[in-house]
Amino acid sequence: MVQKKTRLDFMEMKKKGEQAVWITAYDFPMASFAEQAGMDMILVGDSLGMVVLGYQGTIPVTMEDCLSHCKAVRRGAPNTFCIGDMPFLSYQISCEEAVLNAGRFLKEADMDAVKLEGGKRVCNQIKAIADAGILVMGHIGLTPQSSGQLGGFKAQGRDAASARELILDALAIQEAGAYALLLEAVPPELTVFITKKLSIPVYGIGAGGPCDGQLLICGDMLGLFQAFTPKFVKKYANVAEIETNAFKEYIKEVKTGVFPGDEHCYHILKGKEEEFYKMLKEFE
Repeated sequence: MVQKKTRLDFMEMKKKGEQAVWITAYDFPMASFAEQAGMDMILVGDSLGMVVLGYQGTIPVTMEDCLSHCKAVRRGAPNTFCIGDMPFLSYQISCEEAVLNAGRFLKEADMDAVKLEGGKRVCNQIKAIADAGILVMGHIGLTPQSSGQLGGFKAQGRDAASARELILDALAIQEAGAYALLLEAVPPELTVFITKKLSIPVYGIGAGGPCDGQLLICGDMLGLFQAFTPKFVKKYANVAEIETNAFKEYIKEVKTGVFPGDEHCYHILKGKEEEFYKMLKEFE
């Protein structure tokens, strides 16, 4: 059995320069495949709103949605470090609600940590959650829950002024007690600076290579999510094409009578044929 990694393991990986690899997962099968492959971490992201539930963004996702998917992921990956993504309005209203909802991820879904979006403006919540004994990861750069304020799903920190703000956010998040930080869609030059500046692990999604590990959305890297593909994604498979072709073949075979064949059927028990057909005649 694989030993689940801990916060200390991730700190040691940062010191050694060993990359942590993680993906999002939202259900039992995907989580079990990730664990079998040897994934270091799994994020049950609120990206499930788009990838699984068909929303245009992450805003509609509820605590109940997140907890349900977290439970399924934990059943699929019992020995992998799993992070629950706190959905919109589960932590912004007050520190008390932030702690309560963060705690639900641990108590009800057996997550190892939680993640929330935002910089300086959510540092009070980060501190409250950390003070409650819960591991919390920060997330800055392109933060989907506040994409409206950012003018859409756009890269951040590409000029000196906005990069300065992200550095200040990163420092504040570390000071508040976060155990790690996720940078999304920022220049690699900024990523490497923040990674060296912070003592906690700094991970990237669309933030280049010079950090402590990489995250990708499972639907993107597997070619499952077809609405759009971010620039930073590398597709390692095209599962959507495989599934669509399989469905087409299934439709064709059913309509032409090829499926189901005799090998796909359960037949009358041997020696029971006469009794069986005699019974049928009773209804003629």
